Amino acid sequence: MDDGATLSVSGAYQLEGRLADAETVRLLKLATTASVATAVVLIVVKLVAFVLTDSVSILSTLIDSLLDAAASLINLIAVRHALVPADREHRFGHGKAEPLAAMGQAAFITGSAIFLVIEAAPRFFTPHAISHSEVGIGVMIFSIVATLGLVTLQRHVIRRTGSLAISADQLHYTGDLLVNGAVILALILAVELGWTLADPIFGIGIAAYILYNAWQIASGAFDMLMDRELPEEERARIRGVIQAHEGVLGIHDLRTRASGPQIFIQCHVELDPGQSLLQAHAISDAVEDDLRQAFPGAEVIIHQDPYPADRETAARAPEASGPALDA
Repeated sequence: MDDGATLSVSGAYQLEGRLADAETVRLLKLATTASVATAVVLIVVKLVAFVLTDSVSILSTLIDSLLDAAASLINLIAVRHALVPADREHRFGHGKAEPLAAMGQAAFITGSAIFLVIEAAPRFFTPHAISHSEVGIGVMIFSIVATLGLVTLQRHVIRRTGSLAISADQLHYTGDLLVNGAVILALILAVELGWTLADPIFGIGIAAYILYNAWQIASGAFDMLMDRELPEEERARIRGVIQAHEGVLGIHDLRTRASGPQIFIQCHVELDPGQSLLQAHAISDAVEDDLRQAFPGAEVIIHQDPYPADRETAARAPEASGPALDA
């Protein structure tokens, strides 16, 4: 099997150095393939609609779908690459392929917004008549239905996998739902009410919304590439799991990061200095097991320190909690 995942004897797949069930891998591949297929279908129907209507609003959605297809293809490649197990040269796995793909998406989306502004601006001065508006409206309704089905699938996959690349894909497809609705409104205003400026105005508005989506995608990808700490709610959960063990007397140097769907947790736990190395090791193993249960697939590294820990070290630590701070 050479599709980016390897099957182990236990029947699970090796995902970025951790075990992921075959269903998770199947969902990731299904979501990326469905995204590309949906974008290609929408390109065809929107191209026909634009040729018939000459509407810049429909052109905006056509451009968006063209870039959706390119971005989704990048996602498909990136997600499958992220499924490749950790190897000698990439011991932390290949999860960073996901934020790299998201950055590529942001660049594509930004380019589409700029092109749309360039196309729409002249129509403020030389409005174009729109014909066959009923075709355009019908195509937009079809686009909404197809996109809604894809977004529903993507949300299910994100809940199961936490994939950043699919989250980025889902974000701009959700925006497409609003865009398609806006195009329907623009066509009605331009044709039924004779307000020809509605078409370029909505085109510019859609471009602004696309740029906002690009910023959100790029921001999240940049955070992951720069190993930003997990949200405080997640860090609080981690501390809670660790402190639930009676043998743990303190915590410091808690560090977290994400790489694609995988997270990494490192911390120092303070233990009774009078116990044996074997006992300390058993406590650490129990803490690691509980963390992996709370955060499936997490890679956990725990260092044991005698309690109380060195005060100077704890004071310098980026994260500290537990009795050691109160001593």
